[in-house]
Amino acid sequence: MFDSARPLLAEHADIERQLADPVVHGDPSALRRLNKRYAALGPVVTAYRGWEAATGDLEAARELAEEDPAFATELPALEQAAADAVEQLRRQLVPRDPDDDRDVILEVKAGEGGEESALFAGDLMRMYLRYAERRGWRAELLDATPSDLGGYKEARVSITATGAPQPGEAPWARLKYEGGVHRVQRVPVTESQGRVHTSAAGVLVMPDIEDPAEVELDPNDLKIDVFRSSGPGGQSVNTTDSAVRITHLPTGLVVSCQNEKSQLQNKESALRVLRARLHQIAVEEAEAAASQARRSQVRTVDRSERIRTYNFGENRIADHRTGFKAYNLDHVLDGDLDPVVQSAVDADEAARLDAAGQT
Repeated sequence: MFDSARPLLAEHADIERQLADPVVHGDPSALRRLNKRYAALGPVVTAYRGWEAATGDLEAARELAEEDPAFATELPALEQAAADAVEQLRRQLVPRDPDDDRDVILEVKAGEGGEESALFAGDLMRMYLRYAERRGWRAELLDATPSDLGGYKEARVSITATGAPQPGEAPWARLKYEGGVHRVQRVPVTESQGRVHTSAAGVLVMPDIEDPAEVELDPNDLKIDVFRSSGPGGQSVNTTDSAVRITHLPTGLVVSCQNEKSQLQNKESALRVLRARLHQIAVEEAEAAASQARRSQVRTVDRSERIRTYNFGENRIADHRTGFKAYNLDHVLDGDLDPVVQSAVDADEAARLDAAGQT
């Protein structure tokens, strides 16, 4: 029983040995990768040991009960403990997203609705930044195109965990469900007659590829252009060719960055985003049965493909995939996003458990 756990236990033990090697500590990238994987395997090891202990206690109690009926009174509690241990281990062994321990690159883009949509895109970006702050993550604005009234036509941010987060607590594990179209219903600041308008903004979330070696980029496949930055950023930003646009010729993907004053920094940011996008494409192509969470991430912003509605008049937020609904929109926009995210996490886990039970 639970033979699939043994390779994971062996991997955990091997990583433990590697982490005891001083040579590994001289390579920060390798050390971080090992620590993340070690943390991810920890709950499996704990659940397996708990299952072994619970089943061992139950077997011992049954043997004693055959000799002394007085021990039979302990059996119901031990049987329940063993059943609980089986369920806990079963949950830990359900196949999980291999990217769950990664950081993310998150993009918000205004859609239909003109200036109002750009303002809403700005609201969403602030919500994610505040959510990151609440969870102790580090956020870095990679690129942004502001709108005239203070919103964003589009914006891109990296969100990074500090230290080695517990399984299920890394940025990708929490934020991957945010991908899709978000719809807003409210009276725009540009509306003079008080009418409620509906507009939308799109969110795309990608795992951040920390090690460039994971996604190799052939320089011959890249077309790199530099141009003058636009928008706020200081005189040096607006008067030098510091912005960078990279076109990946095999796929046609285009990434531009202009947020930094340095052309080199903008190039590194653009390459980072390009690697994330190429990784995402590779995963989607490799996994024919990709999770619904990943399939739901749309790249075109259309109101009909919404995943969530933000109704300001009713102070209501509703997630159309999970059925979650709450009347604390003001708190959610201030970063209190965990209950909404958890509804998606729970729905995904239930689907995975159901699928595992059918195999």
